Amino acid sequence: MNVQTLDVISVNLWSILISLANLALIFWVVKRFLFKPIKKMLAERQGAVDSIYGKAEEARREAEENRSLYEDKLAHANEEAAALLRAANERARRTEEEIVGEANRKAAATLKKADEDIAFEKKRALNELKNEIAGISLSIAEKVIEREIREEDHTALIDRFIYDLDGGKAEE
Repeated sequence: MNVQTLDVISVNLWSILISLANLALIFWVVKRFLFKPIKKMLAERQGAVDSIYGKAEEARREAEENRSLYEDKLAHANEEAAALLRAANERARRTEEEIVGEANRKAAATLKKADEDIAFEKKRALNELKNEIAGISLSIAEKVIEREIREEDHTALIDRFIYDLDGGKAEE
């Protein structure tokens, strides 16, 4: 029994060397045909990922520049719109002032013309009234006095009569 147990426990050097050679051969085959292609594939993938990250960073930077440019243009557009609005308001105010001024001038001219027309018509009406009253008074006076009145006396009587009718406001 003793001998048999030694066989199981004993170390076989040839067996260890063959196992080590077998392990080295497998390691070399795996390294040559498995690790190198996998390493190459991983390097290609890493390059692709780096390229994607680079492109993404470039796109982000470009988007940031575009956003900045857009904000500048938007601010400029807002300022320009405000300036246009101010200019339009100023033009509208000036136009309004011109229209109101023109309307006031026309109204003043119309009032002045109306006043002149009224004064002319008043003078004409008074003259017509004078002439009519003169004729009537002359007829009445001739009938009352039964004689002819001198022109100067007649004019003085008419003027006095109109002066009294007008309340002392008639132009002489």
